[in-house]
Amino acid sequence: MKKPKILVVGSFVMDQIAITEIIPNEGQTVLGKSFHRAPGGKGANQAVQMARLGADVTVVGKLGCDSNGQEMRAVCEKAGIDTSHILYDEETASGCSVILLEERPGMSVKNRILVIPGANMAITTQDVAFLEEGIAAYDLVVLQLEIPIEVNLRVAQYARKKNIPVMLNAAPSAPLPEELLACLTYLSPNEHEAEDLTGIAIPHAGTEVDAKAVRVAAKILLEKGVESVLITLGSAGAALVTKENLMFSPAVQGVQVVDPTAAGDSFIGAFCVAISFGFDTKSALRFANHTAAITVTQLGAMPSLPKLEDVLAAYPEFRECFQ
Repeated sequence: MKKPKILVVGSFVMDQIAITEIIPNEGQTVLGKSFHRAPGGKGANQAVQMARLGADVTVVGKLGCDSNGQEMRAVCEKAGIDTSHILYDEETASGCSVILLEERPGMSVKNRILVIPGANMAITTQDVAFLEEGIAAYDLVVLQLEIPIEVNLRVAQYARKKNIPVMLNAAPSAPLPEELLACLTYLSPNEHEAEDLTGIAIPHAGTEVDAKAVRVAAKILLEKGVESVLITLGSAGAALVTKENLMFSPAVQGVQVVDPTAAGDSFIGAFCVAISFGFDTKSALRFANHTAAITVTQLGAMPSLPKLEDVLAAYPEFRECFQ
């Protein structure tokens, strides 16, 4: 089976993870349980996940000239990613984040994330101008919102002109210009980001979700030119909506969540790989949900992203899809 070529233009973020049973209030000091560092960032996470699942991945982004940048590049290279188009900013540090994981006995793990973009926001449209012609070499382009919106727009326009599909993960939440939406094959927000983009709340509890709200929110985005809207819904799974169809895919049940931080990136990466390998939509959604289910059982963003053999060992029903 031929490896699909996927281009990721996005962010690198060094995560600093504090685990605590108590989130401090204003002026309060508490003792935490443990502290960890792990490479992350939505762009890099999704690139690593796709490479570990068998895609031929190239990443474009900007790092600082520091040890965090060296470490994040090294992890990408170890995953087999083409890092030759990574850029460096001599004045700004690499992106970093502070992640608070709230672990209370008998309760689900909750995360709170503060991202300092650093060099990620120093990338410019001139830095990606080489893609105007080069983008034709790829089967899919994947974008997120931890880099300047004008860079995403420029890359998406290049892809549109060459008829290359584009996935935009609408995270973290930000307004999206209509000229960008009109270039997208897939737009993937979670339910909160979907509400920010459309004004439509999507209630869900456990595995149940308001299907009418999903349809209404997706319709607003489809009318702006997006071909498919993929809304992730936490414990309720995910919904993919086109002008002709609405498809729900349930989350995997019975999973012991250790760290939900990279679940969305794992889902996006797995879905993009599955679609690029020619999976039908239903199978692609199931594969993405099952891959993300493995991710949340381990600590850290990139360290938790499974390889293809890990997914197939846990869920052998997908083996025939890769033959």
